[in-house]
Amino acid sequence: MAADEKARAKGEQAEGKAKKVAGGAVGNESLETEGRAEESTGDARQAKEKAKDAFKH
Repeated sequence: MAADEKARAKGEQAEGKAKKVAGGAVGNESLETEGRAEESTGDARQAKEKAKDAFKH
């Protein structure tokens, strides 16, 4: 289960970054903002998983 969550976090980060870059390239502020939010969600999920791993060991 933890591997699934880690993969999901990486996917959210990558997708968010792609949207952010694409939005910035074409001047679409809405897409850029959506990308930033999605990337932040992925960062938070990754931090949660790292914290869970730290307590396991």
